[in-house]
Amino acid sequence: METTDLHVHVHPYDYFGDHPSDTVGLARTAGVIEACRAEATNSLLFDNGDFLQGNPMGDYIAHERGMRPGDGHPIIAAMNAVGYDGATVGNHEFNYGIDFLTRALGGAGFPVVSANVVTRFGARATEDETLLPPYVILDRLLTDGSGASHPIRLGVIGFAPPQIPMWDWHVLEGRLAMRDIVAAAQDWVPKMRSEGCDLVLALSHSGIGAADWTPGMEDASVPLARLAGIDAVMTGHSHLVFPSPAFEGLAEVDAARGTLAGKPAVMAGALGSHLGLIDLFLEHGAQGWRVLDFAVEARPIAARRDTGAPVPLVESSARVLAAAAQEHAATLAYIRRPVGVNTRPLNSYFALVADDPALHLISAAQKWHVEGALRGTEWQGLPLLSAAAPFRAGGRAGPAHFTEVPAGDIALRNVADLYVFPNTIRAVRVTGAELADWLERAAGLFRQLQPGLADQPLLDTAFASYNFDVIAGLSYEIDPTRPARFDQQGRLRDASARRIRNLRHAGRPVRADQVFAVATNSYRAGGGGGFAGAGGSSIIYDGTTTNRDVLLQYIARQGTLTPCAGGTWRLTAPPGTSALFDSSPRAERHLAEVSDPRIEAAGPGADGFARFRIRF
Repeated sequence: METTDLHVHVHPYDYFGDHPSDTVGLARTAGVIEACRAEATNSLLFDNGDFLQGNPMGDYIAHERGMRPGDGHPIIAAMNAVGYDGATVGNHEFNYGIDFLTRALGGAGFPVVSANVVTRFGARATEDETLLPPYVILDRLLTDGSGASHPIRLGVIGFAPPQIPMWDWHVLEGRLAMRDIVAAAQDWVPKMRSEGCDLVLALSHSGIGAADWTPGMEDASVPLARLAGIDAVMTGHSHLVFPSPAFEGLAEVDAARGTLAGKPAVMAGALGSHLGLIDLFLEHGAQGWRVLDFAVEARPIAARRDTGAPVPLVESSARVLAAAAQEHAATLAYIRRPVGVNTRPLNSYFALVADDPALHLISAAQKWHVEGALRGTEWQGLPLLSAAAPFRAGGRAGPAHFTEVPAGDIALRNVADLYVFPNTIRAVRVTGAELADWLERAAGLFRQLQPGLADQPLLDTAFASYNFDVIAGLSYEIDPTRPARFDQQGRLRDASARRIRNLRHAGRPVRADQVFAVATNSYRAGGGGGFAGAGGSSIIYDGTTTNRDVLLQYIARQGTLTPCAGGTWRLTAPPGTSALFDSSPRAERHLAEVSDPRIEAAGPGADGFARFRIRF
């Protein structure tokens, strides 16, 4: 059994919206776990990482209460209550630094392993000094159909994305390095086999992507599964469900059977939404244990009515709720503190299709901070821009995954809703040519439209909304009838393609050799998302304040806010073209506030979304 990407979701509660939620929470997943344990004589439970950060409870523990010696972490306490057999770490375990992670894991009643998180490289992976044990061997007794017991040695090895030191450079510099996932497995798995492992399970906090291995790849689960000696793979990181049609057409992936390179594999969504199951049918003979057959599924904690509203399929575990009850109550008090006043509602319902006031608020805060930080430096005279992206904008996370901040008092939870991640503030130096490519990378969000055709799908739902950067201080148009210049990973796909039109600064066309400063975050400045002009060497300001705290300080300083769209960008296409996109069912009541009057309601969408149209 697998959970993955829990992101501190213990209670079935949406802290950003400050209301209960039937689609999240380990307490709910625990109900599915107990049902599965009742079905199977032999069972094991693992977590695949990204459990320590991701909602206001995680921030409350990290920034408010702290992790003093002897303090327990609520997600670890909840996992202990469920009863895990092992876990690995993901990239978000490192957001608060190694010391915080070490103290949190000190309370774990289960082994936590990772084979490619390295504190000192050796000549090969088996000679590395790793932050955590690279693997664990679980000696268990299996009971067969006749009631007889048989010993088995299950080896469990963990992996995390090799980009971690880049993404969290500000807290990890000089303390951590990463070995490639497949390269590490090639050394460690034979060693596990030599120590008598009958089966090897890989906990891969890595997505399902290309079948062909390239060094340093982030989504390496398919080439990992191909390695001899690995019997099954548990995946995560992508917040998707496998097996599912979302992965149809990928090489060496059977999206119906649930295999990667012929091996059973599973991905259990995110936030406790599903429990991943791999059932192995085993035979023991002269050569030891072997897998005769298997079945793979991802069981949800909730189903959707015809209206799209979720219906819980299990009750929450009282034991798990109790494990984090004190911290849950403290988090609610924490998120409800007022920090300012907002005169108009803010939301992300149309942030992917029109200039958005909420993004301009974030950009204004970043620019305010960086402007002060650059004062008196050699970079003070550069034109200063600010890049921001919508973090909660529906897509694969569902129709409830949007930001909404009502008019009135702004509480801490609203600030956390506007800026979800604990990135720190950065500024980079870029040329006009790099700036254009930065925006071209973001414009990959849109599917290519055919000129003059009606009601074509507009958004590529596989494109992460946090990679749709809008750069305030510029004006530009995006033409989705043109091909995308970059692919999903930020690699150049068509050197002749240009979707960005009329790119201007201060009313004048941006020249390729112009130089700008761009306020952004540590993830983007460190190369996250593969954007031109970012990657570490271009950083001119390396702040230690989180972008969320910058936003908090800006709101407190302003007192009363009246955010509005800044006229930065708009979609354009030949007349007669129209496109459809999905948003929240709550979005229609905010249509009058949208900066683009061409957008109109178009009826219900799929899976609980509402559908909208934009006419060009």
